[in-house]
Amino acid sequence: MSEMLDTGPRRSNSVPRLTIGLPVYNGEQFLGEALDALLGQTFEDFELIVADNASTDGTADIGRRYAKQDSRVRYIRHDRNVGLVANHVFVQEQARCELFKCAAHDDLYGRDLMERCVDALDENPDAVLAHSWSAVIDESRNVTGTFGSGVPMDSPLAPERFRTVLFDGCHDYEYGVIRTQALRRMTRRGSYHHADRMFNAELALHGRFQQVPDWLYFRREHAGRPPQTVRDRCTIFDPRRADRLRHPVARLYAEYLWAYIPVIRRAPLSSADRRECYRLLAQWMLSRALPVAGRSLRGEYLTEDPLSVTPVIPVTAVVAGRDRESV
Repeated sequence: MSEMLDTGPRRSNSVPRLTIGLPVYNGEQFLGEALDALLGQTFEDFELIVADNASTDGTADIGRRYAKQDSRVRYIRHDRNVGLVANHVFVQEQARCELFKCAAHDDLYGRDLMERCVDALDENPDAVLAHSWSAVIDESRNVTGTFGSGVPMDSPLAPERFRTVLFDGCHDYEYGVIRTQALRRMTRRGSYHHADRMFNAELALHGRFQQVPDWLYFRREHAGRPPQTVRDRCTIFDPRRADRLRHPVARLYAEYLWAYIPVIRRAPLSSADRRECYRLLAQWMLSRALPVAGRSLRGEYLTEDPLSVTPVIPVTAVVAGRDRESV
């Protein structure tokens, strides 16, 4: 890991319950709003680690300012761009608390999101993750769609949860509140295509996901964002993926498909459950993964899954930190 600058006052020796890790690169437009939303949570027993991936805009000034204002904030700056995935891994490794949540610099959070997710985990000790329903917003906080009520992942059967991730998707669960102990048992996150889906699939093999039935997580989609190919997205994950000779698209997809094998092998499953997961994987590859891989190899742009229409959600009313002045 590159040399880092760590600023901001430290808490006392007492360890809070939750670590929030916020990896960011050139996020000055929305970072202040996101930090206000996180620091205005009704659940206050957390530390917030802002990991700046060598930003070239005003991100550093914002991060340092918040670290000086609130003792829960640590601002850390990499001396070079290590890529989105390495920065995600870094904040996970910095976590010292019982629970962990990854936060995005441009998303928003209902003021009681953390409290209700922590309560859900306390009430369900066999669950490894808790998250709310997700809505999509634009730059002005207008809701443009939702992911419905979310994909249920609360089955006590690991193969059923695995099947759900493969065939139904698993939107935004990686941004839920997760038991850090479960994270420590997982393989290192990759930078291949659909590495985020692999993260969800592996975690689902370790335990149930608990869903908070309310609109409390708001994913921001930026207007004018150009369509992405598989390589575009993977280069954001890891700048080395831009090398077409060493990292052809076929490799980016093959690494994703192959990654399921060791994940199933290492998961805490019975022999019968492991065999069933392998069977589901083979069925999914034949019916869905290989046709999609063919489109990717032809260089077609990636598209988001269609969003469902939702009634008006009062984002400003539920988002934390609206009484704080954004930096």
